[in-house]
Amino acid sequence: MSKTAKATFFLMVVTILSKIIGLARDSVLASAYGTGMYVAVYNTANKIPVVLFAVIGSALATSLIPLYNKLSNEDSEERALSFLNSVINIVVIACLVISAVGILAAGPLVRIFAVGYEGEAFRLCVQVTRILLPTIIFVGLANIFTAYLQIKKRFVIPGLIGFPYSIIIIISILLSTRTNFYVLIFGAFIAIASKTIFQIPFIYKEGYKYSRKIDLHDQVMKDMMILVIPVIIGVGANQINSVVDESLASLLGTSIVASFGYARRLYEFVQALFITSILSVVYPKFSRLVVSDKIERFVDSMIQTMNVIIIVLVPIVIGCGVLAKPIVEVLFQRNAFTAEDTIITANILIIYVTGVLAFALRDVMSRGFYSLEDSKTPMTNGVIAIIFNVGLNLLFIKPLGYKGLALATSISAYIGLFLFFRSMNKKVNYFSPKKNIIVFVKCFVSAAVMGILVRFIFSMMTPHLNQGLIFKVANLGISVMFGALVYAIIMYFMRVEEYNILVNLFTRGIKVRIKKITKKY
Repeated sequence: MSKTAKATFFLMVVTILSKIIGLARDSVLASAYGTGMYVAVYNTANKIPVVLFAVIGSALATSLIPLYNKLSNEDSEERALSFLNSVINIVVIACLVISAVGILAAGPLVRIFAVGYEGEAFRLCVQVTRILLPTIIFVGLANIFTAYLQIKKRFVIPGLIGFPYSIIIIISILLSTRTNFYVLIFGAFIAIASKTIFQIPFIYKEGYKYSRKIDLHDQVMKDMMILVIPVIIGVGANQINSVVDESLASLLGTSIVASFGYARRLYEFVQALFITSILSVVYPKFSRLVVSDKIERFVDSMIQTMNVIIIVLVPIVIGCGVLAKPIVEVLFQRNAFTAEDTIITANILIIYVTGVLAFALRDVMSRGFYSLEDSKTPMTNGVIAIIFNVGLNLLFIKPLGYKGLALATSISAYIGLFLFFRSMNKKVNYFSPKKNIIVFVKCFVSAAVMGILVRFIFSMMTPHLNQGLIFKVANLGISVMFGALVYAIIMYFMRVEEYNILVNLFTRGIKVRIKKITKKY
C-alpha cells in the first residue's frame, strides 16, 4: 500500500468519526431550535466571519504549499520557515483590521448576507455577528497551520480538529436551552478558537519556530500576493454561491434559511468526508511532482484522483436522492424540528447533492492549476460559474421558490466543471477527460441499478417496522448496506482500475487490523 493511499485511508477514518460527531451536533441543534429564527441567525452570523476570512485563509494555505515546497527544495528549510512566519504575521494583522471594520459595519454586512432579515431577526443577527467576527483570526491561523502540517505529511492531525469543535458546540447548545441563546454564541467562539489551539503543539513538534519578522520585500512574498488574489476567488466560489443562495433564501423566511443550513451541512458532510480528505493528501503530491518537472505523472495522478472521487461520489449522490427524506427524518426530526421542516430540508438536499460531484472534480483541477502556479484560470472559471449561479437564482426563485435556488447552484456547478475540463485540456497536452467520462458512465449505470433496488428494499421494509427511531435507523442502515453491496458487486464486473485500487486498499487495511489484534492474543 503506497504512503499516499495509507494517508488517505487513515484521514478518511478520522474524518468519518469527526463528521459523525458533527452530525450529532447538528441533530442536537435541530432538536433544540428546529428551523426557527435563532438557527437562521446562528447560521448567518457564523457564515460571515467564515466567508470574510476563511476564503482568504484557505487561499493563502492553498498558495502556501507549492511556494513552501519550492523554497524548501531550492533554498533551505530555514528560508521556508521565515516565509511562513511572514505569512502568519500578515494574516494576524489583516484579521485584526478586518475584524475591527466588520464590527463597525455589522449592519451592512448582515444586509448583504441575509437581505430579507427585518426587525428582531436583523437586530439579533447584527449583535451575534459582532461577537463572532474576531474569530476570523483563529479561522485564518487554523488554515495556515493545516497547510503546514500537510506539507510535513501529518494529514491526520488537521482531521481531528472537528472533535473539540463539535463537543464544545454540543455542550453550548444544551446549556443555552437552559439559560440564554448567547451561551451558544460564546460557545461557538471558543469552539472556533479550538481549531487553532489544537494544532499548535503539533506544528512545533514538526520543527516550526515562531518569529515576529515580516519581510514585505521578499520576492516570494510578492509572488504569493500576486498568486493569492485569483486563488481567493477560485477557492471562494463555493462560499460565494452559498452566500447568494442563503441571502436570497432570507426573502422566503428565516425557516427556509435554517433549512438551507441543515441541507448544506449534510452536503458538506459528504464533501469533507471524501473530497477534503483526498485533496489534503494529493495536493502536496501534485505540487512536488510539478516542482520535480514530472508533468506526465502529475497528470496521471490528477486523472486517477478524479476517477476515485467519481467512484465514491456517484453512488452517494444517487443514494441521497433516493433516501433524502428518511436521512433528514432520522437525523433531525424531533422536538422543535417538524415533519414539514423535514420535507423542505430533504428537497433542498436532493437538489444540492447533485452538484457535489461537479464541485469535487473542479476542486481537484483547481489544485492542479495552483500546482502549476496558474491561479488566473480557476479564478476566471469560478467567476463565470458565480455569474451563472446568480443569474439562474434570480430566474428560478419566483417560479420554483427555494428549490430554484438549490437548482441554480447545481446547474452552475456543472457549467463550471465544463469550463475547467476545457481549460485543463488547453493547459496540459497530456490531459484528456476521456478516462473520467468512461469511469463516470460505468459508475452511473452501477449506481442507478443500486438506487432502484435500494428504493424497493426500503419501501418494502417500511410498512413492517415500528415507527420508532431505532426501527427507522435500522431500516435506513439495512438499505444503505444493501445498496453498498449491490454497487460493489456491479462495479467489480465493470473493470475500473481505480475501483480495484480502492478495494485492495480496504481489504489490506482490514488484514493489517486483524493481524494487530491477533498478535495481542
